Order: sequence, then C-alpha cells, then structure tokens
Amino acid sequence: MARETPELVVSKMTKALRAGQVLIDWSQNNPAKTTVAPYSLRGRARPTVSAPITWGEVRACRRAEDLVFTAPDVLDRVDRLGDLFAELATTRAELPLR
Repeated sequence: MARETPELVVSKMTKALRAGQVLIDWSQNNPAKTTVAPYSLRGRARPTVSAPITWGEVRACRRAEDLVFTAPDVLDRVDRLGDLFAELATTRAELPLR
C-alpha cells in the first residue's frame, strides 16, 4: 500500500515520516504481538477476549488482572453494558490529506 500510494500511506514507525498519513503497522502481524481486533479471542491456553472498557473501569483498575475477560465474561458485559465498541464502529472520521 505504501508503494502504491506513498502520499497517503506509510509503513515506517518514524513519526517525522508519518505526518498526515495513515500508518500501516505490518509488524503487528506476528504471533508474538498482542494487538487484536475488539472481541477477538487470544490464542492462549486460557483464551481471553480483547474487550472494550469504560473510562470508569480504567480509573478504578488497581491490577491488570481486574480487566481480563473470558468469552462468558464478555457475553455478560454486553448484556449489562451494551456493545461498548458500537459507537466507534459507526463513527465516521475524515482523514486529512496533505
């Protein structure tokens, strides 16, 4: 993508190179990395789920383990709180062009 549209896309992390462009971070496509899409199960012995959290949960969190969710946890959360990702998934953003 960076080769085809260098005016829009960059694949290098250097901040000075990315001003006004979209960074395609291909380095995240690696089994050792932890970035996954919302509601994705992580491939581990005890699969946890990448779940959106509220700012209140961030402020109240004292231990990282308090914000670890399993699939049943996430189903309960969505029943109680709704889909916390829904608004972001439907929000349109304009990307600046140079």
